[in-house]
Amino acid sequence: MKKFFSVIFLLLSVNIFSQDVLDKIAAVVDNEIILLSELDFQANYIAVQQKLNPNDPELRKRILNVMMEDKLLYAQAELDSISVSDEQVNSQLDYQINYFISQYGSKEIFEQTYGMTVDQVKRKLFDDTRKNLMAQMLKQKKFSEVEASRREVDEFYSVYKDSIGIMPEKITIAHIYINPNKSDRLTRDAKQFTQNLLDSLENGADFVLFAKKYSEDLSNANNGGDLGFVKRGTFVPEFEAAAFALDEGEFSEVVESPFGFHIIQLLERRGESIHTRHILIKIKSDDAADLDAIDKLTGIRDSIIKGNNSFEYYARKYSDDKVTSKAGGNLGVFELQQLDKSLLEIVNKLKENEISFPKRINIDKTTYGFHIVMLKKRVASHKPNLDTDYEEIKMLAKYKKQDDMYKQWINEIKQNVFWEIRL
Repeated sequence: MKKFFSVIFLLLSVNIFSQDVLDKIAAVVDNEIILLSELDFQANYIAVQQKLNPNDPELRKRILNVMMEDKLLYAQAELDSISVSDEQVNSQLDYQINYFISQYGSKEIFEQTYGMTVDQVKRKLFDDTRKNLMAQMLKQKKFSEVEASRREVDEFYSVYKDSIGIMPEKITIAHIYINPNKSDRLTRDAKQFTQNLLDSLENGADFVLFAKKYSEDLSNANNGGDLGFVKRGTFVPEFEAAAFALDEGEFSEVVESPFGFHIIQLLERRGESIHTRHILIKIKSDDAADLDAIDKLTGIRDSIIKGNNSFEYYARKYSDDKVTSKAGGNLGVFELQQLDKSLLEIVNKLKENEISFPKRINIDKTTYGFHIVMLKKRVASHKPNLDTDYEEIKMLAKYKKQDDMYKQWINEIKQNVFWEIRL
């Protein structure tokens, strides 16, 4: 997904910042063109990232080749009748742009940066996103089921074992996470505050003023909580069920979602699209809730050490990380460089089967909690071998097989699709 975001960011940047430049055509692929400004932008973007010379002919050649391959994939997708719906494209754009808005901090800053409204950005990127989705779907259809057999893994290892390099140190870790916002007292307080706002709104208070003053959805609070027109399937289920059940002008009851408590007002309905605005009140922690979470985790740790029950048992019973709790708190296997600084500091102090004391963990800019971490296994760095590193070597063999097949496939596409470099 990050690669897809990078593609869209580059498309957005090229479309906006090179739109007034007198352009030349760098290459033609079927009915598509690649502009020199697009090549220049991507060369500079990659050169800055990798500390390279953007004017290096070999670098520019490689980048142009990748850009042409993207166009070739789209051309082949059309030949193979790969199609995507407007709903799929809009859903992808919504997801991408919401991600960028979260990175910029607000919808207003995003729009100021690019000099366009969100709707204008979506319209500008719609066609490029559709083409990119078609190309990705074609590639996935072609290679998603490619696997490396045991014989292919053995052959890959025999040829490349000296060039794979040293296998980095790996650790297997699990955690039990407590979200202090989950306390009953904090939940009751947030819900009651939201209910008080709703009572005031139903008695004539100004929704826009309340949204600007109280709503904690920073992406739209300054716009009076306005969410614009969206199709069914965009909102989280709890929000959507309440919003689509409203009559125009009607307020919802207090609605709880994973984000907090909402007051929703339906402004207009057009078929399966609705125009709503909302006020979001999040469940906010305080010092007392933090201390309760730390005390709870300390008690759990003491119980495990005393042998009252296993780490997995307490993770399933108490952890607020619902993704990992079902697996006994297991977070998986990691290389040390994959861990953020705070988690690395915890793990480096542990021996196998030891459990850390409670530590704060920041989930994002506004969300945090506390957890205890268990180091289940540590494997020192070593030369690769099939006995201990089979899955990693199999993955490398799979990537090599896919890459070889992809290169052959692109050459075949080039025989059927017109292309020309004009530099």
